[in-house]
Amino acid sequence: MGGVSEIFEGVSRRVGCEQGRKDTVEEIVELAVEVAREGREGRKIGTLFVVGDVEQLLQHSRPLILDPLYGHPPEILHVARPDFRETVKELAQLDGAFLVADDGTFVSAGRFVEVDLGAPENFLPGLGTRHAAGASISRVTDAVAVVVSQSSVVRVFAQGKLRAEIIPELFLMSKQSLTVADPRIERHPEAGLTLAVAGDAT
Repeated sequence: MGGVSEIFEGVSRRVGCEQGRKDTVEEIVELAVEVAREGREGRKIGTLFVVGDVEQLLQHSRPLILDPLYGHPPEILHVARPDFRETVKELAQLDGAFLVADDGTFVSAGRFVEVDLGAPENFLPGLGTRHAAGASISRVTDAVAVVVSQSSVVRVFAQGKLRAEIIPELFLMSKQSLTVADPRIERHPEAGLTLAVAGDAT
């Protein structure tokens, strides 16, 4: 399997990341895939990561619980730190979203992300409130939302639309042949990616 940038560069390209955010989105997607694959204590878990301008994200969310990241020095809260990634996997069992600055620093956990109930396009058939929150905050801000579903699928939202869908279980099937009838969907079996073509998926 290739490196992070090789595997997930297509995702960051589809969400229109500028260079400053690109590395963070790719790292967050990789972390989300790990959460989806590993779960915790023998069970699958879901969570939401939102990457963007911190002030905007705070305006569109509120704490659900006392923030477990509050008061810790920023340098230990970076997505690239292996020890902190393990902490995030533990905290992912809690309700609420993680807010992540463009530089990869986690700024808050356990956040309730507001959903615009007046925008029906935030609600995708078959997907729940976590996905609606990801779609909504990516619509009202310039954030990228990465959702881990409890069915172990990772979905990436930008500009209010589903931009990528990643099936982590395929990551060990590097030689598996996959086909798809829908021309809007690209399959990248060697990377375990099912990517919705930007602008076409809803």
